[in-house]
Amino acid sequence: MTKYTLIATAAMGIEALVAREVKSLGFEDVQVENGRVLFKADEDGIVKANLWLRTADRVKLRVGEFKATSFDELFEKTKALPWHMFIPRNGQFPVTGKSQKSKLFSVSDCQAIVKKAIVDKLKTIQNVQGMLIEDGPLFRVEVSILKDIVTLTIDTTGREGLHKRGYRVEQGEAPLKETLAASLILLTNWNADLPFVDPFCGSGTIPIEAALIGQNIAPGSFRSFASEEWHWIGKKRWNEARQEADDLANYDQKLEIIGSDIDHRMINVSKANADEIGLADSISFKQMQVKDFTTRLDYGYVVTNPPYGERLNDRPYVEKLYADMGQVYTKLDTWSVYVLTSHEGFEQFYGKPATKKRKLFNGFIKTDYYQYFGKRPPRNVE
Repeated sequence: MTKYTLIATAAMGIEALVAREVKSLGFEDVQVENGRVLFKADEDGIVKANLWLRTADRVKLRVGEFKATSFDELFEKTKALPWHMFIPRNGQFPVTGKSQKSKLFSVSDCQAIVKKAIVDKLKTIQNVQGMLIEDGPLFRVEVSILKDIVTLTIDTTGREGLHKRGYRVEQGEAPLKETLAASLILLTNWNADLPFVDPFCGSGTIPIEAALIGQNIAPGSFRSFASEEWHWIGKKRWNEARQEADDLANYDQKLEIIGSDIDHRMINVSKANADEIGLADSISFKQMQVKDFTTRLDYGYVVTNPPYGERLNDRPYVEKLYADMGQVYTKLDTWSVYVLTSHEGFEQFYGKPATKKRKLFNGFIKTDYYQYFGKRPPRNVE
């Protein structure tokens, strides 16, 4: 089978984590760059990457890359690429674009030129007279120009990114992306045999992602992808990959996962979302204040995304929450605690400096991931 260059796009700060996932799936020639991870894969790999990558935003197929400093150069070099190998006679191929630090800075013009070049190529190769009728499968093309280097890709994922798992039937005001939630978990040493708690669970994203990881359930199992409709990949390949993913899942793995929130409405939302993918029995959701948490269990993990106090009026309330967290969790010396927040004074109110901090972005909000390492369990507990 043909080997393609694929690009797994990633949020700033988690590129290395995405690369680790890519390598664990067995892909070759993995390269880490700002905001993306490049690797080689065949048609089966396109399917596998979309089904299994938990932390990447999208999987794109690189059609070509070249230098262009004029519109004529952009047109000719785009037209020279083998678009007919991917896009059928009736394929829909909207073109999006972006440009940074380049002579070709007009994105709308670049999009129009790339679109015209692809149309000309397809009409020539496919012997089409008149207009192309774009009423078939979707092939989202992107022209990305950085320092005069043009990268042309086709999005194998679809209109919605990989964070759209398909289980979120309802959400709160500021939902955490599923891909970021999975990243927060994978940045810990938690495994499915240990307790897991999110005391600010909101719509349940972190506990649900933990359950998916704990039972080795492919995160793309509950949604569709654009490349399922592509003739050169085929539904048979997708069906076989989904069956293989289902065979690899460990649905019998017992989990001790608790999601709590002070808002009873969000607990109902969390339960509905977990029920949507059959995880209602694997996660315990309960209405509770963080200060009321108690446990007799050892070697647990807390992973949470509490309120940040972005608005000044919310600061006193949020800072009290952080203090309550500190009073509860600093007593649990066998537990590890991981907290994502943009509040720069978190450690002060929590009452203890973090063992380690990592800078991450929650959307466009710059945050720190505060990590407090508890005692390691004995080998037989792991």
